Amino acid sequence: VQLQASGGGLVQPGGSLRLSCAASGFSFGVNAMAWYRQAPGKEREFVARITPGGEANYADSVEGRFTISRDIRKKILYLHMADLKPDDTAVYYCKGNRGGYNYWGQGTLVTVSS
Repeated sequence: VQLQASGGGLVQPGGSLRLSCAASGFSFGVNAMAWYRQAPGKEREFVARITPGGEANYADSVEGRFTISRDIRKKILYLHMADLKPDDTAVYYCKGNRGGYNYWGQGTLVTVSS
């Protein structure tokens, strides 16, 4: 079981970025997947979740700007981020729930700055 996040970087306010998470050992039709983030000096917080049935829900702070999706065959989880704001600056983590246990990827840094 392994989660490998990628796609972070430096982006200007208002810009877009897509994060990816390669999820080996998971089956998206069975396991719920999610994205979390942790800003400097703050606790890790929920960003978005997708259920095995494909239902998505979002934190209020990203609703309408971020979209979580998945490629079931390739076992890749995505987070499409648009209209990025400086407050979105954080390390973004993917999380998978398998067998009642939560697994975390290593995180990818997103910096929103002009």
